[in-house]
Amino acid sequence: MSERNHYIEKAKANIDEWNAEIEKMKAKVDQAEADAKIQYQKQLDEMRAQRDEAEAKLKELRNASDEAWEDMKAGFDKAWDSFSNAFASAMSRFK
Repeated sequence: MSERNHYIEKAKANIDEWNAEIEKMKAKVDQAEADAKIQYQKQLDEMRAQRDEAEAKLKELRNASDEAWEDMKAGFDKAWDSFSNAFASAMSRFK
């Protein structure tokens, strides 16, 4: 497996982990009382937005030409850090 494919697969695996966390949080939202449910739903929406942005960036990375790969990877790394921090922050408010 090339470095590029390995990198993309690793990023996809991370997004899959986020999807699993989102499903866990969705179960909490479904069981929450009315006031808490509103707050949980807001956090869940924020987590989904971060995941969606990460998936869009991953799609761009996957479709990048060989010439643009390194530049796209560097940009994705920066964006990933931002997405990860925002996702973790939203998730921490569930606990």
